[in-house]
Amino acid sequence: MIVSHEHKFIFLKTEKTAGTAIEAALSELCGPLDVITPFRAESEEDRKGRGPQNYRIEHPLKPRRPLWRRLLRRPERYYHPSVGFYEHMPTWRVRAYVGEEIWRSYFKFAFARNPWDRQISQYFYKTKNIRPRPSFEGFMARKKRAYVTSYEIYTIKGTLVVDFLGRYESLEADMTAALHKIGIGRRLEIPRTNVTVGRDGEVAYRPFYNERMRELVANWYAPEIELLHYAF
Repeated sequence: MIVSHEHKFIFLKTEKTAGTAIEAALSELCGPLDVITPFRAESEEDRKGRGPQNYRIEHPLKPRRPLWRRLLRRPERYYHPSVGFYEHMPTWRVRAYVGEEIWRSYFKFAFARNPWDRQISQYFYKTKNIRPRPSFEGFMARKKRAYVTSYEIYTIKGTLVVDFLGRYESLEADMTAALHKIGIGRRLEIPRTNVTVGRDGEVAYRPFYNERMRELVANWYAPEIELLHYAF
C-alpha cells in the first residue's frame, strides 16, 4: 500500500488484483516522505521509482511480533502488522495509523476483481510450488488457505470507504481515471510483476468450476458480488 503526502492519496492494496504492479507504477510518483510498503524481493526490481520507505511506525494499535517467533529468532515478515504499515492492510487500520485529518482529506482508491476469476488466480498462486498440484476442489476445502482478502480492505463494517474502486477487468482505464481524480494527467505504465505463471490472462476461469464450487465462491464473497454486481 502507499500513502502519498506528495499527491495526497492512499492506495489500498487488495489481493490478486495486480496490486503489486499498480504499486510498482505508483512508486514513480512518490516523494521522500511518502509511505511505501515492501513486497516480495523478486518483484522489487520492477518498481518504477522509490523503494520501500517510511512504513515502520510505532502506534498503540500495532501488534507485537508473535512471542514464539521472537524466542526462536525467526526473521520478521514484511507483510506482518508488527512492521507498521504493510501490504493488504485493512482500511480500519490504515485510518487509525494516518489519523482522521489525512484520512478525510486524501483521495483513497483500490481495485476489485471478479471473485470467480480471482479465486482461480489464488489457486494457481498458492499451489505453484506444490507437486503434484492439488485439484481446485481440494484446494478450496480449506477456506483459511483459499480465501482472498479484498472486500475487507476497502470497506469498514460493510460500508464502502474508498473514493474510487477500480476494476481489474478495466485496469489501465481505471488507473488513468484514478490518477486524473488525484490531479495527475500523465499515464503510468503498469509493469507485469508478481504474475502467476500459467494463469493470469492466459487461462479462462469458468472450466475450473462445477456447480458446487461456483456456489461456494458466491457464498464466500456475497457482499462483494452484491456491491459490484459481478456475475459468473
